[in-house]
Amino acid sequence: MNKKAILGILLAIVMPFTGYWLVKYYSEKAVHIPQRYFYDSVVVSEKDGRKISDTIWHKVKNMQFTNQLGKTVTLDSLKGKILVIDFFFSRCPSICPGLAKSMQRLQRSFINKNDSIVQFISVSIDPEHDSTVQLRNFANRYTANHDNWWFVTGDKKDIYDFALHELKASIADTDVDTAFIHTENFFLLDKERVVRGWYNGFDTVKQARLVQDIPLLMLEKNKKKTFKEFLKELFG
Repeated sequence: MNKKAILGILLAIVMPFTGYWLVKYYSEKAVHIPQRYFYDSVVVSEKDGRKISDTIWHKVKNMQFTNQLGKTVTLDSLKGKILVIDFFFSRCPSICPGLAKSMQRLQRSFINKNDSIVQFISVSIDPEHDSTVQLRNFANRYTANHDNWWFVTGDKKDIYDFALHELKASIADTDVDTAFIHTENFFLLDKERVVRGWYNGFDTVKQARLVQDIPLLMLEKNKKKTFKEFLKELFG
């Protein structure tokens, strides 16, 4: 067995426990919550003679896609979920299989623990070719849970606008070709659909950070719940 295969197995085993220990640590000490990226404006107001600045963070707009099951799906239907989004195309011979394996490991870390926590979305950048049949075959190759890991297609212009203007893919990856969005990054969005980070799908350190950041964002949005209730929600 080669080193990459061994590393993949170790990551699949370790990832589910990483989130637990980080959340445990958060319950005892202050932990740095993932920062917000990309603001639309700053509103300045005055109160009691003092100027107060309020940052209006960019919220990714709703998108409509068709998933691997031929269903029309929207981001609005995922209200209350953390989103992890990447870009691929089914004929890709280079980075896409590796990115799909990384996403598969992420799925195994969270799916079946609680389906309400996180949604994984792989968006095709070759919608003319990637029919629902092609998407379903690709999804099955990586044993995707079809409910919680969508492989989606749609209008090409809408998809590229989504990548460039909503997720700011060309800012997160300055080497990305804006005419063909072939990025190695996974994009993390919180429940308000604000971008909270991007993580290279081939960098094991960045992937470990992503596994840690997902439950932190859940904790950030569930402050009314007890820590015990949160752990039960996260790990079943």
